[in-house]
Amino acid sequence: MSQFFYIHPDNPQSRLINQSVDILRKGGVMIYPTDSGYALGCMVGDKRAMERIVAIRKLPEGHNFTLVCSDLSELSNYASVSNSAYRLIKNNTPGPYTFILTATKELPRRLMTSKRKTVGLRVPNNKIALDLLKALGEPILSCSLMLPNDEHSTHSDPEAIREDLEHRVDLIIHGGYLGQQPTTVVDLTNEDAVILREGSGSIEPFV
Repeated sequence: MSQFFYIHPDNPQSRLINQSVDILRKGGVMIYPTDSGYALGCMVGDKRAMERIVAIRKLPEGHNFTLVCSDLSELSNYASVSNSAYRLIKNNTPGPYTFILTATKELPRRLMTSKRKTVGLRVPNNKIALDLLKALGEPILSCSLMLPNDEHSTHSDPEAIREDLEHRVDLIIHGGYLGQQPTTVVDLTNEDAVILREGSGSIEPFV
């Protein structure tokens, strides 16, 4: 049975944020709010937790996980980015975008998409997510909470999520009812930005 925390979207309670981080550090899988619906998350180095997320989402081999970061200070640890790409990212974060970037050699192989050696990175504009990241002190390995039969919208109702998934995750954070559109995915591995998925973030800055 999972924990179910009501965390205030504007003033997250630090006690509950710290308890959430403890659950993650002990190998937990959580469902937490972002600026584009709810997401599944675990610690970056936790292979077993990652496998549980793959099973919940029924993800295909080589699916892109995303590193959710609190800001861009850790970007160079995980991805190599040109100056023009960095400016585009900086101008559009925090926000509902996932950026596909060329992974650095420091990144564990299982976090890259196998053929292209890329990684997804994002900085969410959501107070609960940012407080979790600051308390954790490192990125959260994440993917949108879309269930196998519903690949076009993210889950937005925490009570419905609880009914579906409380036996399969360790923590569900109720942070309000959220939008259902997933992030806009922008590939910045080459000179020109390529929109891979149009979602809740405007594509205007990238075209």
